[in-house]
Amino acid sequence: MPVSPQKIPKRVVLYARDVENITGRKERAARRLLQKVREKFGIANDGFVTVREFSLYTGIDEDVVREFLLD
Repeated sequence: MPVSPQKIPKRVVLYARDVENITGRKERAARRLLQKVREKFGIANDGFVTVREFSLYTGIDEDVVREFLLD
């Protein structure tokens, strides 16, 4: 029986390093921005911020954000 290739989903959460690449901000400012997004959407301090939430907060299109995601 042939093995069908599984499609691996793209990453949906952002880390401070991603925010640095997207905005050009330094690490500390990127972490603050992620914290503001968490506060806006009621996410716990250790919770993940999704591409969609970041896009809604910053106004940057989701497709543009995804282009900057590091593998």
